[in-house]
Amino acid sequence: MISRIALTAIAACFVAGTAMAASPGGAAAAGAGGSAAGSGMSASTVGTGAGSMTPNSSSGVVGSGGSAASGGTSASSLGLGATSTTATESSSAMGTGGSAAAANGGHVMSHSGVHGNGNNLSGQSMDQAHEQGGVWSKSHTVTHMHQDQLSSRTKSMAHQPGGPPIKSTTGSSVDLGR
Repeated sequence: MISRIALTAIAACFVAGTAMAASPGGAAAAGAGGSAAGSGMSASTVGTGAGSMTPNSSSGVVGSGGSAASGGTSASSLGLGATSTTATESSSAMGTGGSAAAANGGHVMSHSGVHGNGNNLSGQSMDQAHEQGGVWSKSHTVTHMHQDQLSSRTKSMAHQPGGPPIKSTTGSSVDLGR
């Protein structure tokens, strides 16, 4: 599990890394986001990625996150991956986390984890909250880093009885291949 303080620090690094990678000098940055709302429900997602490459080194950051709310339920998730490689060394870091809450004795599930090694990391956060009667909120983030390929995808959904769920999905990717 990851603490809220650590998750906030990861999000701050995510924003700072994107801003730094978007500076001049062979860098590229991209961002995306979306939201949906309807009848007491909302779902939103955001994703971004950035990379910088020189003849002898490369670095990149990718991440996405989202939240959903319906009735007395809410869920959010976030994932972030970063890597830096030189001719002789390389390092990678990944963080993921989320939260879910339900009022009125609802059911809550929140799972997060990171697996792999320095060249192949995968992280996932699955967060959901349910109330009786078919009210629920879900957010799911998956982040992958495999060699020079970085990607993150978040899907957030909210539902109330009598209609379809509302959804917001965002994905971002960075290719540091030469």
